Amino acid sequence: MHKKLLVPAALVAAVGLALSGCASTTGGEAAPGELKIDVPDVPMMEQLGDTEDEVNIVAWSGFVEDAWAQPFEEATGCTVNRKVAATSDEMVQLMRTGEYDLVSASGDASLRLIVDGGVQPLNTELIPNFGDDIVEGMKGQLYDTLNGNVYGIPIGRGANILQYDSSVVTEEPSSWDVVWEKDSPYAGKIAAYDSPIYIADAAIYLMEHEPDLGITNPYALDESQLQAATDLLKQQNAMVSEYWSPATNVTSFTGGNSVVGTSWEVLRKATQDEKFKSVLPEEGSTGWSDAWMLAADSKNPNCAYAWMDYTSAPDVNGQIAMNFGMAPANAAFCDTSDEAKAHCDYFNATDEEYFKQVWFWTTPIDQCLDGRSDVQCTNYQDWTNAWATVKG
Repeated sequence: MHKKLLVPAALVAAVGLALSGCASTTGGEAAPGELKIDVPDVPMMEQLGDTEDEVNIVAWSGFVEDAWAQPFEEATGCTVNRKVAATSDEMVQLMRTGEYDLVSASGDASLRLIVDGGVQPLNTELIPNFGDDIVEGMKGQLYDTLNGNVYGIPIGRGANILQYDSSVVTEEPSSWDVVWEKDSPYAGKIAAYDSPIYIADAAIYLMEHEPDLGITNPYALDESQLQAATDLLKQQNAMVSEYWSPATNVTSFTGGNSVVGTSWEVLRKATQDEKFKSVLPEEGSTGWSDAWMLAADSKNPNCAYAWMDYTSAPDVNGQIAMNFGMAPANAAFCDTSDEAKAHCDYFNATDEEYFKQVWFWTTPIDQCLDGRSDVQCTNYQDWTNAWATVKG
């Protein structure tokens, strides 16, 4: 028989989500932890059994590699079958086929999977490495924890920073106004992320600069707030040099097509040119936090649990974080070597004050995530439709 657990040695349009549910307050906003969202009743595993023969994983490139997958296979007997996805929308669609056990979901996919009933709540007692060393800022977040149930085991996180070419943008920007305002001196050289979730970036800017709109959560926009964000994006569209994906961001900057815009630290680092700098502006930013999620109808749940535990250990979680370029979820990794410490410092791994300025991607749904119950918010399909008008 296979071993049950292994302890290592050493980011297609989404369908609209019609939700009913209740917040604990009428109108206004719910206090933290009080928001309740109705989700399908999917059972949680109570105990582990013998591992199966395989585990099928949908993941971002760099999350499942032979360097750590092979030792796992040798110790558990679970063959790791990887399917790399390029977008969160692709991940959601792949998980809906029923062919995969696990997914490395970002927040713009995870809530869709939860409310669809596509993933199951996780028994964290069966995942020993999900313990005190997991950074607090990646526990209990709305994008993967609902109604007291944990649906995601953290992998890593990062902020969507403002990147700029210091040979052109000679003073460090303190605000996102350089990419949003129509009098920006860098119009025509601005890079913007190519996804409906980028609407949240516009909403963050409006939260600070147009407070009368009443936006308090960039993922909880009613129709008028979504329209205001869409209008801002349309204004920006005339100034955008390129709407980027991870595959095009680096060349957009190194080729001179863009001199300022949203980016990721790992992409800035990939330019291999110190003239490209980054800053987290005063308004804050969006960001991404990835977590393993288990399919509701997983055919290999025991191997899946073994994988989630294995990859949550300091050394393996650190390997994934260094390979992809992000802050690890397990803070203990940061103390394993000088190289690990340098990586953690670069990506602000344990700096919760830094990440308190970051609104991590969360799927917008009909129920307002800011707790309002006197209005219906817009969902991801609404955002997808709005995004089409921005680029169209």
